[in-house]
Amino acid sequence: MEANIDANKYAKELEVGVRVVQLVCCLCQKVQKGSIGPNPDQVISKDDDSPVTVADWSVQATVSWMLSELFGRENVSIVAEEDTLTLSDANATSLLASVVATVNESLAMAPRFGLKSPATPLGASEVLDAISRCNSTGGPVGRHWVLDPVDGTLGFVRGDQYAVALALIENGQVMIGVLGCPNYSSKKKLVNNSSVSKLSSDLWQEGKQPLRVYSMVKYAAIARGDAEIYMKFAKAGYKEKIWDHAAGVVIVEEAGGVVTDAGGRPLDFSRGVYLEGVDRGIVACSGVNLHDKIVGAVYASWDSSHL
Repeated sequence: MEANIDANKYAKELEVGVRVVQLVCCLCQKVQKGSIGPNPDQVISKDDDSPVTVADWSVQATVSWMLSELFGRENVSIVAEEDTLTLSDANATSLLASVVATVNESLAMAPRFGLKSPATPLGASEVLDAISRCNSTGGPVGRHWVLDPVDGTLGFVRGDQYAVALALIENGQVMIGVLGCPNYSSKKKLVNNSSVSKLSSDLWQEGKQPLRVYSMVKYAAIARGDAEIYMKFAKAGYKEKIWDHAAGVVIVEEAGGVVTDAGGRPLDFSRGVYLEGVDRGIVACSGVNLHDKIVGAVYASWDSSHL
């Protein structure tokens, strides 16, 4: 799914974004099916206990390399989730080798998506460099690409829903959003998932039947008309990251939906890596009238609900 504010001004960026996301979605499908991983030693727990896989690093390296080649390394600022700390460890030789192989297999497929492959395969240092270049902190000035290489890694590992999310922010405003949702086909409805997550993050389909779905696929479901409401209320102290919402928000808005915090205020993507000043939680709805009712209900019930 894709969205943009000004199709003429951002035509090249949108086309590149779509092609690159299609490429790395193909990479993710191969990894998830096991043709190039993962295996047990390729699913790693980060410091916050969230998982990271070969696909996460490989997608980030591939997108970083492609954007730098197409727009010029000096012109590209990327805010992304992963770093190279784990891959750079002396004990991670086999893991790094898997990432390098996956990246090169992905880049070799680039012509299928109208993109150019590198003249020679990338080495480990070049892959690490591509990943580590995604270290921008964004902000209110300039252009910043925002990437979540595999949003919903738990879903990815379990063979369930996940998304590749790429957005372009200019001067604090999200101008382009591209969501790749490989397991969410036009012929397949979302299914109920009873897994318990650390955050309250629910999606409601017609009838108000709640579903628990990993990743920004929730935003895609609203934009496509398969769901009406998405609400997320994090535990105290949790701060939302911009890569978890930027692409999804603009896609819902372009489809006629509304996304705000629980107080009805637009989300602010101009303050760096985090969505600062979020009032309690995030509410996304398929339309304005429904959104107003939901925000009103949150206000009316907040003190008694202990959300």
